[in-house]
Amino acid sequence: MLNEQQQTQLLVRFAREQLAPELSSSDWLAFEQRLIRYLPALTNELSRVYGERDDFLLFLETLLKSAYQAWQARSPTLKNQDMAHEHNPDWFSSEKMVGGVCYVDLFAGTLQGILAKIPYFQELGLTYLHLMPLFKCPEGQSDGGYAVSSYREVNPALGTIEDLRAVAQALKAAGITLVVDFIFNHTSHEHIWAKEAVKGNPNYQDFYYFFPDRHMPDAYDQTVREIFPDQHPGAFSQLPDGRWVWTTFNSFQWDLNYSNPATFTAMAEEMLFIANLGVDILRMDAVAFIWKKLGTDCENLTQAHALIRAFNAVARIAAPSLLFKSEAIVHPDKVVQYIAPNECQLSYNPLQMALLWNSLATREVNLLQQALERRHNLPAHTAWVNYVRCHDDIGWTFADEDAAEFGINGFFHRQFLNQFYVNRFAGSFARGVPFQDNPVTGDCRISGMCASLVGLEQHDPLAIDRIILLHSVALSSGGLPLIYLGDEVGTLNDYSFSDDPDKATDSRWVHRPHADKVRYEQRHDLSSDAGQVFNRLLHLIQIRKNTPALGGTQLVSFNARNPHVLGYWRGDKDRILVLANFSENHVFVSALTLSTLPEQLIDLISSQSVSLASGVKLKPYQVLWLSVPAIQR
Repeated sequence: MLNEQQQTQLLVRFAREQLAPELSSSDWLAFEQRLIRYLPALTNELSRVYGERDDFLLFLETLLKSAYQAWQARSPTLKNQDMAHEHNPDWFSSEKMVGGVCYVDLFAGTLQGILAKIPYFQELGLTYLHLMPLFKCPEGQSDGGYAVSSYREVNPALGTIEDLRAVAQALKAAGITLVVDFIFNHTSHEHIWAKEAVKGNPNYQDFYYFFPDRHMPDAYDQTVREIFPDQHPGAFSQLPDGRWVWTTFNSFQWDLNYSNPATFTAMAEEMLFIANLGVDILRMDAVAFIWKKLGTDCENLTQAHALIRAFNAVARIAAPSLLFKSEAIVHPDKVVQYIAPNECQLSYNPLQMALLWNSLATREVNLLQQALERRHNLPAHTAWVNYVRCHDDIGWTFADEDAAEFGINGFFHRQFLNQFYVNRFAGSFARGVPFQDNPVTGDCRISGMCASLVGLEQHDPLAIDRIILLHSVALSSGGLPLIYLGDEVGTLNDYSFSDDPDKATDSRWVHRPHADKVRYEQRHDLSSDAGQVFNRLLHLIQIRKNTPALGGTQLVSFNARNPHVLGYWRGDKDRILVLANFSENHVFVSALTLSTLPEQLIDLISSQSVSLASGVKLKPYQVLWLSVPAIQR
């Protein structure tokens, strides 16, 4: 087998001969520059997976042809953006960045409706918009759009691919980054690849995992876990012809077979097509599952990381400003393994999200403070996406070994949290709905809108304070904050999902409501719940955007020496001390704890001077963003 240097020399020579008849063209020169820079990484990663194959170099040549064709098709606007982002690799962690996420149909009806909502996005201060799955998918059960039938067609109910291109252009003109899902672990059973594979087309036969009987599925099922046991026991589904196909999530979502290099090339082509529409960030769906190996749980395997890094290298060559955001709801130690400049530059922060809700339920910040101390800071040129809620369920992803340090039994603590958030615990303010509730094992996850989970549904007078508290941490703790649209006006659970047979078995639809027209109309009415939530949240967003210390990603923990108070430092020169009370009682941070600070500081949220000489009292669920200018330290 050729070594890395030999492969690179061979492929660059091939590229010059085959891809660029006009070697002096600006297209080719820019491509060649990136090819020379990133081809060693691409070759190295792909050789980890496919290097023993006799057709390895032919595979790489085919892949590079596709990459060059995509680069030639990339618009001048996007190529200018490529250069700008290369010169500012940390653009996404600026204090100016604030994200929103929504379903196109539920929030705006269609992609044309999204265009009409751009003034609202600007009013809220968004600079990042994640549009939930919008590509063509089967009617009815499609896992909320995560069963893709075509990566080059938009769901006809939402519009056309040209509508998506227009949305991308309009958002870019408004200073808003566009994010979409890249669902690359599986396709819908209606995708043309799947249809051709079932027919026996040799070009697609190995795009999926087919088995003639239950022998191999039974062997794999010994070690893989069931993701949705209620509606899909095991990891395989039987076809009408008697064969079995790998379906990790649902019977209509067929896992792609990446042991076939043609599958990688095909998905890389789809990725670059989406990038050239003007999409800036891809949410890399189900990253943990993309490689299978008998005798393992088929999650987080080394080949999965190699494949993602290879996709990244392809992007660096042909769509350089395209970034990846990982979706890995796994053990915290596994989550961070996907985060690196050459893998996923962004990642959801599921641990922080889960521990925010844990702290609300327990009124104690021990696990959350511990996570900020040990698990928050990331490598350079990467960032967390910090969120309070999303389209998915809340799973209690903290590490049992972390909890044990506080004498907490992870299993029993999860039981408590599940009971608390589905109103099975006396005195709970929450009105969540169980998801995948298993009374035998005690396993359960939580569905529900933020407002319903914090008590607004039953008119708890402290519910709005809880909403603001949670979002204040997402906005100030370092990284890119993400708001699940609807939460900013206090939207409640939508229980009508149970009347729809295509949704009734999936309680996550309780927190996927249509935009509440009345609440959005009330957003400027301070006498309404919607108006109070919106204006208080907007106030925090505006402060963030005007406070450079809240940009970047690094955080230093601050021990407030009070079990109910979360504390941390942000910033380098001018600094911000965040203190957040996670209880419904007045609490106190002593003067001794604050003794190294000036006696008077300004709270950015209230614009009031705060005296530290006698300690600080925080009201129920109050948050302070205390400004400590460099000149005072």
